[in-house]
Parts: sequence; structure tokens; C-alpha cells
Amino acid sequence: MATAIRSRRCTGGWICGGTSDLPVTQGQIVRRIVKPVVFVAALLPLAVLVQDGFSDGLGANPVETVTHRTGLTALVLLLATLTVTPARDLTGLGALATLRRPLGLFAFFYASLHFLTYVVDQTYLSGLGLSPVAVWEDIRKRPYITLGFSGFVLLIPLAVTSTKGWIKRLGALRWRRLHRLVYAAGALAVLHFLWLVKADVRLPLMFGAVLGVLLLYRVGGGRRAPRRDGRLRP
Repeated sequence: MATAIRSRRCTGGWICGGTSDLPVTQGQIVRRIVKPVVFVAALLPLAVLVQDGFSDGLGANPVETVTHRTGLTALVLLLATLTVTPARDLTGLGALATLRRPLGLFAFFYASLHFLTYVVDQTYLSGLGLSPVAVWEDIRKRPYITLGFSGFVLLIPLAVTSTKGWIKRLGALRWRRLHRLVYAAGALAVLHFLWLVKADVRLPLMFGAVLGVLLLYRVGGGRRAPRRDGRLRP
């Protein structure tokens, strides 16, 4: 007598896993849709930068263009990282919290490109060769660069300790306290941008306003996201 073989993809009610009756969790939505969109959006400025580099689209001063674009992208992504928690709290979608780490690492990546471009400009293109002393002297003498460099330094331990392993080593409480430095890094980055811009300060002031709202939300304690699995019907 033949025995019916149950498909591995079928559920307890003999309903195939591909049917539209199955609920879709918020985690699946974030993982399959939101995360890929975030990754593509974060890599797009780099792709455009590379394309412009090969097509002579960086203007008369390529180093200045690269420095400006990478710094602006780093600041946008840094503010986007800080926006994740309020967005999670206000929408109740706890799975959005998984976007903090990739956004933060992308912000650090562009900040690193920004700093490396500055180092190249101050050494090889200035005819000084690779001289850390010359770079340090320039950082020390120009206040707006001091601010930007300080913000970049604050991001380094945050990027290094962004893994689950470091959360276990430091403990959740100490890890959270350490990662509050991201607000200080954001403030230094905004001041760096504001001090750099001499004429039209509307954009840095807008970034400052966004950061101010996020800081007020943080100081006010925000609104805790409800503890539910957020299962949605497709």
C-alpha cells in the first residue's frame, strides 16, 4: 500500500509553503525588501563616484569633489543610522533595528574614504610624500578639520564593536553606553560641515536641525516599541 509523502515545504495543515494564506512577518519584509533597498541606496553614491571618475565627471578639482561627496554621504548615513530607533518606536516594527548596523558601517566606510582622500590631498598631491607629521600638523592647525577628525576617531570604536561578539564581551549596558558616542560624532560632523561652508549654510543647518530633533527624542526617552511579533498578512 502506497504511503503519502508529505512535502518538506508544507505546514501542519498540509498547506504548501508557497500559498498566499501564510502570514509574512515583519522580519521577513525587512530582510527581503527593506535591507536590499538600503544596501543599494548606500552603495549608489560610490557607484556614481566611480563612474564619474572614469568619465571625467569629477570637475576641475577631482580631489575636492571626492572629499565633498564622501563626507556628505557619510553624514547622511550617520543621521539615517540615528533615525532607525525613532522609526522603529513610532511604527512598532521592531525588525527595523537590524538596519542600524549596516547603516552605521556604511557611514563609517564613507567617512574613511573622506579622511583618506584628505590624507592623499595633504601628502602626495602637495608634494610632501606620505607624512603623518604633516597631516597631524594640518589637523591641529585648522579647527574645522580638528572637529571632523575627532568625529571620525569616535566612529572607529563604534565600527569595531558593532558585532554580536563585542556586545557579549562588553555587556549590553556598557555596549549601549559606548555607542551613545554616535551622537557626539554626529554633532562634530555637523559642526565640521558648518564651519567648512562659508557662504550658503542652509544644508549644514538642516542637518543640524535633524540631529537636534533626534537628540531631543533620545533625551526624552522616546516611545518604547510594543513587544509583538508584528505578523502581517500578505
